[in-house]
Amino acid sequence: MKSEYDLSKMQSRKNPYASKLKKPVTMRLSEDVIEYFKSMAKDSDIPYQTLINLYLRDCLNQHRKLDISWHSS
Repeated sequence: MKSEYDLSKMQSRKNPYASKLKKPVTMRLSEDVIEYFKSMAKDSDIPYQTLINLYLRDCLNQHRKLDISWHSS
């Protein structure tokens, strides 16, 4: 291995994993939802934010859709 390298001739390239990086967002979640995921996270030894991300990714992969139609009485 050389003791010194000349990086001035090195060409840059795009990060192939850039599209897979996580983006920080601010969300407002109900306390009971947070406690639910924190409890699950403690049982599975996974950070709760990672667990929420995994759950949402599963929804994405399964093409789950939420029925938010309002039913009139």
